[in-house]
Parts: sequence; C-alpha cells; structure tokens
Amino acid sequence: MGAGGGRQPVSGSRSDAAVSRRRTGRRALIGGAVRRAGYGSRQGAAAAFGLESGGGAPGLGSGELGGLRPRVRAETMGDRGGTGGSRRRRTGSRPSSQGGGGPAAAEEEVRDVGAGGDAPAPDKDGGAAVGSGPWDLRCHRLQDSLFSSDSGFSNYRGILNWCVVMLILSNARLFLENLIKYGILVDPIQVVSLFLKDPYSWPALCLVIVANVFAVAAFQVEKRLAVGALTEQAGLLLHVLNLATVLCFPAAVAFLQESITPVGSVLALMVYTILFLKLFSYRDVNLWCRERRARVKTKPASAGKKANGGVAQRAGTVSYPDNLTYRDLYYFLFAPTLCYELNFPRSPRIRKRFLLRRLLEMLFFTQLQVGLIQQWMVPTIQNSMKPFKDMDYSRIIERLLKLAVPNHLIWLIFFYWLFHSCLNAVAELMQFGDREFYRDWWNSESVTYFWQNWNIPVHKWCIRHFYKPMLRRGSSKWVAKIGVFLTSAFFHEYLVSIPLRMFRLWAFTGMMAQIPLAWIVSRFFRGNYGNAAVWLTLIIGQPVAVLMYVHDYYVLHHEAVAAGP
Repeated sequence: MGAGGGRQPVSGSRSDAAVSRRRTGRRALIGGAVRRAGYGSRQGAAAAFGLESGGGAPGLGSGELGGLRPRVRAETMGDRGGTGGSRRRRTGSRPSSQGGGGPAAAEEEVRDVGAGGDAPAPDKDGGAAVGSGPWDLRCHRLQDSLFSSDSGFSNYRGILNWCVVMLILSNARLFLENLIKYGILVDPIQVVSLFLKDPYSWPALCLVIVANVFAVAAFQVEKRLAVGALTEQAGLLLHVLNLATVLCFPAAVAFLQESITPVGSVLALMVYTILFLKLFSYRDVNLWCRERRARVKTKPASAGKKANGGVAQRAGTVSYPDNLTYRDLYYFLFAPTLCYELNFPRSPRIRKRFLLRRLLEMLFFTQLQVGLIQQWMVPTIQNSMKPFKDMDYSRIIERLLKLAVPNHLIWLIFFYWLFHSCLNAVAELMQFGDREFYRDWWNSESVTYFWQNWNIPVHKWCIRHFYKPMLRRGSSKWVAKIGVFLTSAFFHEYLVSIPLRMFRLWAFTGMMAQIPLAWIVSRFFRGNYGNAAVWLTLIIGQPVAVLMYVHDYYVLHHEAVAAGP
C-alpha cells in the first residue's frame, strides 16, 4: 500500500502533464485554425470545426467538447483585443486562398450558424452582441428573377425539353386518334400510281431525258461565241429562244398530255426549272469571261493576268475558254448549285460514312413523308371539302388549324430531307466543296431574313443574276426586290398551276403578299416577337394555299364529273 501510495503522485503528475500537453496542443490548433480562417467569434470557431450548440464534433467525445468550448471562447475573445482581432477585421471579408475554407463556404457556414440560434444574444442596449459582424445574419442580396431579362440567365434547356415532350405527346394523341378513326392508310403501291397512270407510258421520264437537248444547245452556242463564229447579238437571241423553250415545252406537254400525272408533271417541271436557272447562269458567266478577256487584250500591262477572276493562273485551275467542255457542263448540271463557276471549290475526298448516313436519311425520310401524307394529311383534306362547299367559316378555320400541324411537320421534314440529306449526298459524291445550302432561317426575326437564308442556292442565283444586274442598270433597291419576288412568284405558280391544269394564282398571290407582310413584321415586331410572327406565317400560310388549290381541284374534277350526264 505504501509503495502503491508513493507511486500515485508520480502517476498523477505524469497524467496531468500529458493532459496539459494535449489541451495546450488542442488550444494552439484551434487558435491557429480560427486565426487562419478569419473567424473571431464562438460561432466562427463552431462553424470552422463543425460544432453546433447542441452536439459534438465528429471524432470528439462529450468530455473533450466540454473542455474545448470554453477554451475556444477564451481564445477568440482574447483575439478581439489584440492582433487576432485586427487580423479578423482584415481578413473577415477578404477571400481566402485555401480550398476548404474558401470565402463562399466560410460565409455560408457563418450565416447558417447565425441564423440557427447559436448567435450571441443582443446586449442590454438592444445592439448586436460583441463579436457578431454586420454580415453574420445576412441571407439576401441584390438580384433579379431568372425570367427577367436583366438577370442574364439563359439556360432554359429544361423548358425546351418540356416543349418537345408536350409536342410529342400532343401529336401522338392526334396520330392515335387518326389510327382509331381511319385505320392504317399507308399504301406504298398507291404511291406508284401518283407517278404512272399508264405502266407503258412514262411521259415525265421522257421529258427529263429530252432536257439534255437544251443543255447541249446552250453549250454549242457558247462554243461558237468563244471562237467568234457568232456575234453577241446572235448568241443572245439563240440563248433567249433556248431558255424560252426550256420553260414552254414541258409546260405544253404537261398541260396537253393526258397520260402524265400531276406528281410526275411537278417533278418534270422542277427539273426544267432548275435547268433554266443553271443555263441562265452558264450564259451570264461565260459572257462576263468574254468581256474580261476583251478588256485584258486592250491592256498590254495586264497580259500576265487571266480572264478567270482577273488574277494570274494558278496550277490546277481552268480559265476561259478551256472550261467549255462536256465534262465541265455536266458537272455543273449535276452539282448542287444554280450559280456557274469555272473553278468550283472541291473537297479532298469522298467520306464514305458521311455519305452512307445521308443516303439512309434520304431513304428513311422519304418513307416517313409518304406515310404522313397518306395517313394524316389526305383524310384531313378530304374532310375539309364539305365545310368549304357549305361556306361554314367556323368549320373551315377548325380544319385549317387541324391541317396546319401535319403540313408544317411534313414541310420541316422535307426541308431537312432536301437541303441537308439530298444535297449533301450529291455534293459528297461529286466532291463539291461549298455545303452552305441553308443558314439559320429558324432564327429569322423578319420575313426578309427568312427568304434570304432558307434556300441559299436560289438566293445566290437571285442576287447574282437578277438583283445586282438590275441595280447596275439603274433600278432602285425597292424595285429590284419587287422584281425578285415577282420572279419567285412566277415560278411558284408555274410549278403548281400547270400540273393541276388550272390557273387560280393562289401561289402567285401568296408570294407577292410577302412584300407587305415583310414590311409589317419589320415595322411592328422586333426580336422574339418578330421570330414568332415569321413562324406563324409559315405554319398558317401554307395550309391556306393547300386548301385553296385542293378545293378548286376537287370542284373542277370531282364535282364536275359527278354532275355530268
């Protein structure tokens, strides 16, 4: 017992010394952490170490927590009067460079502690407790709502996805209703009858083959003009006769030949319209080359320059009249462009995977368009005839809005199918380098911007061969724009009235109505409102024209037959 009693003081002193050292180490650690993080209050220390008013920190027992809290309070209270307080004032609102104790995390933790009930109680004068800064209780800042334009917020992807889901669901309901009401109407065999009325008579294909005659005629005229065998006046006369025949000959065949179907007639007339625009450009560019060659001959100092672009000939390029070959002519006729050049930009190789994707898209979207037309559009159009006959305007508007959805969807699919899939496939096969077949017309805030960007090959032709030549001849911009719309309106009516064998001028009127519509939209609508106005005209305008032509065609061909003897 004596020995044991003699050992107890030694053991107790060692234990007290060890505990004292541990407490001193903890106190130094806590004080250093508080000073480094810039917290000068009990709440700051609690936030820095995860301590709250009612519990302990992870890894610490309740006894240790009880020993830590008074010392943390003493350390921080002592710092307020000395260098710690000044350091806190200097660094309390200054961002910290340490990862875990960054300014955002530190400030949010202090705010949470201050709002959680562990903040110091106010003093007897009603002021804040000593050690609580003016930012301890703050949870608001100056900011705008996300839907306000001043907020700068632009990530509305979720809303866009919601719109897509709603669009799919609404159209799925309509499609299901159509299937329940009409059954499956898709018939691939019936599509063949749209192109052939007589299996042994293919007038549309014959028209396409005969188109080569007019292309060769234009080529032969240019060959003789290049060597001086024809005068410019005689060449101009021959070109005018050739181009006029390109438009009149297929129209006469489509109008007079009974065996040709409306769909086959449309395709044949489209081929001749494209041929007309290409040969017009072919004649213009070769004329410009002859004029430039004549100017170069009159200027000896420019003898080192070539007629093609007015610059020295580069390796691999072609200059006039070396371009007048059948190979060059037919490359231009099949290239996805309407504007002729002596040297087209060429891609280095054919990308097989890219080409395969475009071909699969062409096949898929062709079937999809045919199916949607047979299953969705045809029944809606047929059900619209009775309201038109009875002049029931409420029912007419209802049918118009019902037709607008499938019509617009098919038009969008047709745009992608033609301008992206088909033209890119042809360009890839021919290694044609310029793939700008369309621009961002979907962002159009004016009608003019839409017509300038949705069909780039036609727009380039109009600017190069119609708009700018009219300006050079002294016409004003307004007159030149009207001339462009008149030309476009003529070809729209040409491609509709002749295949249907009736002249109602709905397409012509619709195109000319774009002029006042463009003025109204640009004058009264801006930004998103202008874009919405453009979309509204696209969604509603086309079904109106479709119903007008279908109604007139139905009256002329079906009711006349039914009323006949």
